[in-house]
Amino acid sequence: MASRGIRDRVAIVGMGCTPFGEHWHKGTDELLVDSTTEALGSAGVKLDDIDAFWLGTMGSGISGLTLSRPLKIDYKPVSRLENMCATGSEAFRNACYAVASGAYDTAMAVGVEKLKDSGFSGLVGSAPPNDGTTAPLTAPAMFSLLAPAYAAKYGVDPDEMKEVFTRIAWKNHHNGALNPRAQFRKEVSKETIACSPLVAGQLGIFDCSGVSDGSAAAVIVRAEDAHRYTDNPLYVKALSFVSGPAAGPIDPDYDYTTFTEVVRSAQDAYSQAGISDPRAELAMAEVHDCFTPTELVLMEDLGFAERGFAWKEVLAGTFDLDGELAVNPDGGLKSFGHPIGASGLRMLFECWLQLRGQAPEARRVAAVERGRKLALTHNLGGAPGQCVSFVSVVGSEPSA
Repeated sequence: MASRGIRDRVAIVGMGCTPFGEHWHKGTDELLVDSTTEALGSAGVKLDDIDAFWLGTMGSGISGLTLSRPLKIDYKPVSRLENMCATGSEAFRNACYAVASGAYDTAMAVGVEKLKDSGFSGLVGSAPPNDGTTAPLTAPAMFSLLAPAYAAKYGVDPDEMKEVFTRIAWKNHHNGALNPRAQFRKEVSKETIACSPLVAGQLGIFDCSGVSDGSAAAVIVRAEDAHRYTDNPLYVKALSFVSGPAAGPIDPDYDYTTFTEVVRSAQDAYSQAGISDPRAELAMAEVHDCFTPTELVLMEDLGFAERGFAWKEVLAGTFDLDGELAVNPDGGLKSFGHPIGASGLRMLFECWLQLRGQAPEARRVAAVERGRKLALTHNLGGAPGQCVSFVSVVGSEPSA
């Protein structure tokens, strides 16, 4: 891939994020107002100071009017974007490129989704037209295929595999219990997780992320202007987005133990950011834990563990808050749920808190305390063998 990137050319100078959950008393408009107001406040700017806006939403609006109407934006460009579960990240990527190009001085990326009163449960939904080769499976059913495939390929005993998935869910619920913005703010015992009713294949209820409402926003400016707004901006090191040929379901060589799109986007992002050893150089990672087997496989696709060994790293606590590389320190999709348009920017919000030293002490990432200054976010949208993937890297200091 010949992506040159925009390393250290733009910076995040303000962010906002609503609590995620069942917002029966708020609609899309209110959520957008809440997240953007917080982002503007943290950057010390007014709405009129923003030159252009990018809004990510899958089903909560169908044009720039979705944002311009509640915010009363005064005749400025507002682009509405959708890229499946990476929609919020796509809004961020486009806003960053617009500023890096010189077209605008300031931009805002916003993500929102109102799912709890839409009837969408994650188990039902209308699939877009296709050529007939796509299996009519629910999301849990599609991602459940990862578990037996991984166990068979690497010789992991089924009981050990269950323990691994249980520990991933337990870790993320532990982190989410410390986060006032999470939907589920309660620790769940490993026994409860392991004994939860099955949803699809080997996946129980606690192996699946929830459904929620939420919004998040970021203010982006040129890097050289960042200190006009804040003493501790985050610099964008890498933005990589790839879409694959979606051949997995009909490819006899695809074995459901990897997301090739994730591998390619990670390689591209590391090249842009100048990262050679992500496990040693990153302080934290926010990854797309839509299901516990997904997080396991991502640990290998993102280069955090050797092939066939991520399950051992999970059990060893490598990805805990105090581990070598904290993964989903805010609780992830598991604790937040997944309001599709907002999740990517919610992940960046956690990087914003952690790298700036603003995360609550109880869930501060140990690697940040040890001096690491880079963080990664990852989204995927689709299913194993047929997805899009986004990887970003941000840092608290510009490159030397």
